[in-house]
Amino acid sequence: MFNSSVIFADRSDAGRRLAAALATVKLEKPVVYALPRGGVPVAVEIAAALTAPLDLVLVRKIGAPGAPELALGAVVDGPDPQVIINEDVRASTGADDAYIERTLKRELEEIERRRRLYFQGLERVDPKGRTAIVVDDGLATGATAKAAVRALKRRGAGRVVLAVPVAPAETLAELRREADEVVCLNTPRWFFGVGGFYEDFRQLDDKEVVTLLRQARATAGNGQPNPRGA
Repeated sequence: MFNSSVIFADRSDAGRRLAAALATVKLEKPVVYALPRGGVPVAVEIAAALTAPLDLVLVRKIGAPGAPELALGAVVDGPDPQVIINEDVRASTGADDAYIERTLKRELEEIERRRRLYFQGLERVDPKGRTAIVVDDGLATGATAKAAVRALKRRGAGRVVLAVPVAPAETLAELRREADEVVCLNTPRWFFGVGGFYEDFRQLDDKEVVTLLRQARATAGNGQPNPRGA
């Protein structure tokens, strides 16, 4: 499973490979939670293979000052939003409270925009008592995945499994302290970004996310318990 030479054709290919790996994992009433946007095509394949419902965790990275791609932290949607701050990054970049508050406000506004757009008329899936499978197209620092795992635990998920195609070993070590189980196909010795492990890593737009979510809801589990968890 841990082959540093793995290259995925695209996110759907990664999702099919992850679904095969998850076939050996005990999953009680699974529900698949994608981190949009990039995690959605990966999660669609997993949800289809497991005949499980698909939902989203609306989580946004809090970028560092002057380096927005560097994760200072992350925030997850909810009545009481789950916020994760990487104190090492905060110290090294000099991010003060005012910067974090401004950035947090902006990212919460983006989460609200996505919620209105993505879930028009769609019922959300309650993770309480179920196995929540958190899916992304890969991890770098893992800040968004960590926030998602904590949020789903707080919402009552019986068990949280993190499933990703690729991530550095040090990030996985940290996430194993958060999730009940971690499934990762590729832990490369040299990690220079998630996109380097895909032949096709084009960015998705909101319309594609909405289409994929609605198609998955129309054809998959529709919130019913999976027979594997019966």
